[in-house]
Amino acid sequence: MELNELRTKIDDIDDKLASLYNQRMKLVKQVGEEKARTNRYVQDLTRENAIINRVTKAVDEDVRVYCKQVFDTLFETSRAYQARFVRVPSGVAEEIRSNLEGGLKVFPDYATVACQGVEGAYSMLATNRMFPLSDITYFKNFEGVFNAVEKGLCRYGMLPIENSSAGSVNAVYDLMKEHKFYIVRSIKLHVQHHLLAKKGVKLSEIKEVFSHEQAINQCKKWLGKTDVKVTIVPNTAVAAKMVAESDRTDVACISSRECASLYGLNVLAANMQDNDSNYTRFILISKKMEIFKNANRVSIMVNLPHTPGSLNRMLNKFSTFGFNLTKLESRPLPNTTFEFMFYFDFEADIENPAVVNLFAELENGDGQLVFLGSYYEVA
Repeated sequence: MELNELRTKIDDIDDKLASLYNQRMKLVKQVGEEKARTNRYVQDLTRENAIINRVTKAVDEDVRVYCKQVFDTLFETSRAYQARFVRVPSGVAEEIRSNLEGGLKVFPDYATVACQGVEGAYSMLATNRMFPLSDITYFKNFEGVFNAVEKGLCRYGMLPIENSSAGSVNAVYDLMKEHKFYIVRSIKLHVQHHLLAKKGVKLSEIKEVFSHEQAINQCKKWLGKTDVKVTIVPNTAVAAKMVAESDRTDVACISSRECASLYGLNVLAANMQDNDSNYTRFILISKKMEIFKNANRVSIMVNLPHTPGSLNRMLNKFSTFGFNLTKLESRPLPNTTFEFMFYFDFEADIENPAVVNLFAELENGDGQLVFLGSYYEVA
């Protein structure tokens, strides 16, 4: 047969498949309604495995793997459709539903916020953009911010999570595995780095530059043209304070223009960053789950089973529900051999019952789900 003749036959089969799929989904809806009436879970792995074993035996051996993939996708769409009718129980789902009762709250104008570093840090600038009024407490490191929120010393904590040039802040991602918290808002801050030194000091006199590791990575091209010593310090604002308080006149720092004003320093070189479109994304965390109006982004953390296809099946869930995946990050799990915790950011309506049911399904499944929050991102 010629190609066009083969395609005509395939079209005829596709039309029949579509009709059969429609019939199947009508029955799936009835199954979902029955599960809702009897408070049963959407997913039935025993039945799904039995179907896979049965249908793959009915096809040629060289297409059995592909047949399995087709039915895996079929089950995924069926569960997504059933989730519209079923209220799947789980700890995470019930906590989310409790937050949604009575409608979403308005984001506060004032809060106590924990930030890493000292006054002038980019975390402070992010906080000031997010809140008209705030009471900021500074901590030496990121873990101090997490601890302050966990112990109730501050209602919120502001943490950098990724940069458009230097990538993820791995130290924060690693701490996320160790602490219980929720993301309540995020913000993208346009970051512009400047070389600051004491008044009267010339650029040619600088022998050592202090800054945070991320800022240094974001200014590699500029630094690569010099022979200055680069010293990593905990924070860009800490670097500015060190220069201001130093007895030396041959040191400078990479920091913000706000720090220049705050610590009485001069700008020796402006906009040092490699990329002018240099943004750092910050997350605002809280001890308790809080979901505010306009929440359109969701973050979760999942420890998937170390089996073939587990990540692909997870990604298929996003595709089936029509979620726009905006971030996928993996971090190795300590004391394991090549096992990872995966972080997902995606756009979704948390008030959609099917979305909450998905979290319940994940929590009841063979992976480990941590719901990190549903929130709005300030551009």
